[in-house]
Amino acid sequence: MSSRSSSSDMGLLDNNNETNPISQGPSTILAIVSVLGKAVRKNEMLLKASKKKDKVTSFHGSKAPALSIQQYVQRIFRYTDASPSSFVVSYIYIERYLHHQKDAATFLTSLSIHRLVITAFMLAAKYLEDECFNNAYYAKVGGVTTQELNKLEMEFLVAVDFRLHVDVETFDKYCLKLEAEGREKCQIQRPIKISGIGRRWLTGTDSQPNHSPTIAGSACRAM
Repeated sequence: MSSRSSSSDMGLLDNNNETNPISQGPSTILAIVSVLGKAVRKNEMLLKASKKKDKVTSFHGSKAPALSIQQYVQRIFRYTDASPSSFVVSYIYIERYLHHQKDAATFLTSLSIHRLVITAFMLAAKYLEDECFNNAYYAKVGGVTTQELNKLEMEFLVAVDFRLHVDVETFDKYCLKLEAEGREKCQIQRPIKISGIGRRWLTGTDSQPNHSPTIAGSACRAM
């Protein structure tokens, strides 16, 4: 598959709110961006040292986007109002995808991580949250076209054999992993169960936003 350009064409423009790495926010987010960042740096060092070529997939761009993965996850968290648990499940989905791709020499790098993150997060939000946005909204948040995200969603689902269920034991295991490998003094709260319960897992409230967030000057509403 041909590679895509991935900086300006992702529609991600730097601004004062997104140019700084995450310094505050739920410990879940801090842990995930730390682990993802470490994985990308490790993989790119190994690829460079071994002179191996990473297999180009639909998730790859020709160069890394302007926003770091920390800034990108911060953007997703800000504009989707999703529960931190959705980010844990999206991380689980990414690992499942990479596990199914291991024989194809596909690695998590700065060229592929952004599209993998927005696709996995969208699937996690759809599966877990009481309310979620449509693909067009997630595409705008992620800086890709709706058509591209629709394609990435289907390719991701096929790659993981449509396995989206995450049981409590698996969720707990990944929380421990993120706590151990992420930033120091990071503790992730566990939901009581994994089944269609969104933000109230961690906040203890059933409230939902009664307005659509605004992105880059445009109001986007789930249809």
